Amino acid sequence: MKIILDTNCLVVCLPVTSPFYCLWQAFRDNRITLCCTTDMLAEYEEVLQRFYPKSFVDDVLRELLFAHNCIKTSNYFNWNLITADPDDNKFVDCALNTNADFIVTNANDELKTLFLPYFSNKTTLVAECVPSNPTLLPYFTL
Repeated sequence: MKIILDTNCLVVCLPVTSPFYCLWQAFRDNRITLCCTTDMLAEYEEVLQRFYPKSFVDDVLRELLFAHNCIKTSNYFNWNLITADPDDNKFVDCALNTNADFIVTNANDELKTLFLPYFSNKTTLVAECVPSNPTLLPYFTL
């Protein structure tokens, strides 16, 4: 399963004590594939440094950069589908480029209810990815 992980979701899934840690663990266990772009990695770094020590952030980024189950892509075309928060376009563009299965986010309603049929069924909130969700249970259980 290929997913796009919104920055705020990455922030909350890193602590071992987080109820969403199962997302990060599923990535580490090669049960999911994360997709990202250079712009996304730069945002990850900027935001993670607000919450975690630099050495920890460097380790997370290094893990993403060198993991075999992290698809790094470039956005050659900007769709500009998100108007409420244009910064979220990088996640939508990455999802389109990689044919991702899900965008995991806590973002605005525009992303959740995007008019494209592709995303109406493939955008999920991070809270929906916990082991209590039977749809995603095979991917996100510890």
